[in-house]
Amino acid sequence: MAAAGWYHRDISQVVAEGLLAKAGRDGSFLVRDSESVKGAYALCLLFQRHVYTYRILPDDEGLLSVQTIQGIQAKCFRTLPDLIGAYQHPNNGLVTPLLHPVHRARPDEDSDGEDARGWGHTGPCPGAPPSSRTHIPQQLHQRLQEQVHSSPASDFMGFMAEYLTHHVQLDLEALCHGHPQLRHLSTALATACRALHSEIDLTLAGLETLARVFETPVSPRSPAREQGFLSSDPDLELLLNKISAVNHLLSSLEKKVLKSLQETVTRHDLALPSMAAAPPPAARPLAMQNFEVKVGKSQRAALTVDVESGTVTVTKRGSGSPEEVIPQDKILQLIKFQSVQSKARLVCARDNQKSLSRDFIFPSARKREAFCQLLQLMKIQHSNLDEPELISVYVGTWNMGSAPPPRSLASWLTSRGLGRTQDETTACIPHDIYVIGTQENSLGDREWVEFLCASLKTLMAIDYRVVALQCLWSIKMVVLVKPEHQRRISHVHTSSVKTGIANTLGNKGAVGVSFLFNGTSFGFVNCHLASGSEKTHRRNQNYSDILHSLALGDKRLGDFDLTLRFTHLFWFGDLNYRLDMDVQDILTHVVKKEFQALLAVDQLNLEREKNKVFLRFCEGDISFPPTYRYERGTRDTYVWQKSKPTGMRINVPSWCDRILWKSHPETHLVCNSYGCTDDIVTSDHSPVFATFEVGVTSQFVPKEAPGSSPEALACIEWESIEVILKTTSRSKCYIEFHSYCLEEVQRSGENTFQNCDIPGFLKLGWSSKHLPVLNPILPDLEYLGDQHLLLSIKGVESCESYGECCLAVRSAIGTTAQQFETFLFHRGEETGSVRGWMRVRVPRGSRGTRERLYEWISFEEEDAEPAAEAPVCPKPPPQRLRSRPRSLPEPASGYTNPAYFIFEGVP
Repeated sequence: MAAAGWYHRDISQVVAEGLLAKAGRDGSFLVRDSESVKGAYALCLLFQRHVYTYRILPDDEGLLSVQTIQGIQAKCFRTLPDLIGAYQHPNNGLVTPLLHPVHRARPDEDSDGEDARGWGHTGPCPGAPPSSRTHIPQQLHQRLQEQVHSSPASDFMGFMAEYLTHHVQLDLEALCHGHPQLRHLSTALATACRALHSEIDLTLAGLETLARVFETPVSPRSPAREQGFLSSDPDLELLLNKISAVNHLLSSLEKKVLKSLQETVTRHDLALPSMAAAPPPAARPLAMQNFEVKVGKSQRAALTVDVESGTVTVTKRGSGSPEEVIPQDKILQLIKFQSVQSKARLVCARDNQKSLSRDFIFPSARKREAFCQLLQLMKIQHSNLDEPELISVYVGTWNMGSAPPPRSLASWLTSRGLGRTQDETTACIPHDIYVIGTQENSLGDREWVEFLCASLKTLMAIDYRVVALQCLWSIKMVVLVKPEHQRRISHVHTSSVKTGIANTLGNKGAVGVSFLFNGTSFGFVNCHLASGSEKTHRRNQNYSDILHSLALGDKRLGDFDLTLRFTHLFWFGDLNYRLDMDVQDILTHVVKKEFQALLAVDQLNLEREKNKVFLRFCEGDISFPPTYRYERGTRDTYVWQKSKPTGMRINVPSWCDRILWKSHPETHLVCNSYGCTDDIVTSDHSPVFATFEVGVTSQFVPKEAPGSSPEALACIEWESIEVILKTTSRSKCYIEFHSYCLEEVQRSGENTFQNCDIPGFLKLGWSSKHLPVLNPILPDLEYLGDQHLLLSIKGVESCESYGECCLAVRSAIGTTAQQFETFLFHRGEETGSVRGWMRVRVPRGSRGTRERLYEWISFEEEDAEPAAEAPVCPKPPPQRLRSRPRSLPEPASGYTNPAYFIFEGVP
């Protein structure tokens, strides 16, 4: 039987509550998959404007029962429809009988006219056996789904899916009546193979030409056809003739060429020269780099950075003063001004223990960034640390358009082209990690990886090691690291999600890779979302499906939103969001480089502003032209019209190819470049790149071995926690606390305060007595400063999460409690807010710390003179206060959830 309308599969709790609120009648209900127990279901029931959730659990024999109030005998049922039918009667332990089923909305069709979720059919209801009439088509569907993961022929599979859905039953019935021609299959095959005719003609002509070079063959254009094939379509017969000719040529061509070459070698007594293996390129030392700068109002000077020797030399022009050489260990701080993008300040130590500040103005912001990167690299090379504290990460994305790549990818891999690009002085500094995502990549997996490794070896003289390769049809991701970092990579996980037709075809979808770099977790997602200007909602749904289904990271954090499982998560690919503007107006703005006017109508930006997708993600400033849809072979012309069988389709120039990221609070990540190439023209998309400076942590080694002496414990204490949820539930809740610094998951008691007077919101509160004191496994301040807590608000009855968040331990270290406030997320949606007071107590003997390599660079918004003394920071680690770079989001200064203002009486 078809799935019952009230069964909504794996929709989220938020979506379920929205559907019931829209229904509005007491007794409205629906069933969804449980988020907390695999194989179980959640019954959601509306009564007096509140949603009640009951778990439906299977027993060992597969019988289903509802968890209701105590004292009501649980009843068992073989199928879900039987259970729902029984609870339509009163006095069964529910707040109200099941009266009004809320049916699924019909999904949108994608750009090719196929159903977005199930090719126009509905799956079976859980527990219900399929009828005999549809048994065979469903079996065939299952076989097709088992095969599609290995086939790149997405369009062909779409035709076959359509046949299995609508026409195989007709052929089956015709066969039962003695008609074996399979007319509908023949029509489907002819339609699916229509585009092959021209391709076969071109291929056949080329093969015949090549064959004639070595031997004049009898034309194979009309080979004898196999007898006995019955087809009702002459086009299909003609195609089979052509394929037979290609098969004949291919099977004989290799033998002919080999025989001809062997005869040539013998006839002319030729010997093939031995190919000596070329020596690997030697590692290239970084040359000294010079920067012309202005000192003071008019004084010109040259800065020479010698990374290898660890010095910066200042030479003033025309002053006759001697050169000033500054060793790297005398540079205390580097200040980058945000108000003047080309200005930097060096704070250096002197022998009399007083510091000296020197301001330099560079010709451009890009030159300043190159100077800062070189100084950072110099600090790293001369730090004598066993493990790195700062690494560089390259992320690239390119829709290759099913065409082979050019011989050189140098501009892409060295971040040169348009937008915020690398300066020539730093472009060839090798990154620690390269993450390269492609879509519509027609190359074989091994061939693509070898090509990338060879390209990087040519550019950087380094044999990069492959951490992971994850592919879904033509969507590929390759992760490469420097050889010295290979041992630092662990816990590698890969996953993929199909979002093509019926979520079973991989022509659209995502691949993901996650791993630990020492103590820092990284996640990478490369996706190809639905195409078409009008398919914004479908792209949003693709994002939600990927977020929910991609299995990456620590399995113990599987209940948490994917965006909270990693210290740093990078999401990139052909997101396919378009510009909502007339194509001629777009072209006018592009010519004038008026990108801000276009970004104001960018669908991705608009959907992010509405909190539909990529909540709390960051993206670098876009200062490069739209990367799609170019005429192949040039970057001068956009081709915005595309002929399809359904008519002319408009593809306006758009920033389809994007790179976004999201990081835990109080971590270090700076985007140093974001742009696209202008010389790779084999595809209708331009490759996009971004580079990042990322702070990483290592396995902490305490000064004293654990257990060597009685040690006091650090503790994390809570004074209170207050939560506001966007929900119509009245459920009691508890909080789970997860962290790598805890031996096991901790849990609070039930909330001690509850208010649901405001429709659509539930306010909960916990006092300190009902919140656990957390004891980290190590008490050292330096260790605790790198830790984070993940909180999950769960319903007592359903054990399902209403929302999750991440808190930095660093910001609460001290003798007094510190207030925190942040948003709650669940399955990519903002579901509420949380605030409270917490304190992290560190034993007196464990408060030692040190400055990290990336903490000596600070950011100043205003061009102000530095204070005579650095202000004393009440919270460790002791360092100069610094503002965050503009590439990072500012911390929230208040609550955006309107419920807070409602409860607190703010108009």
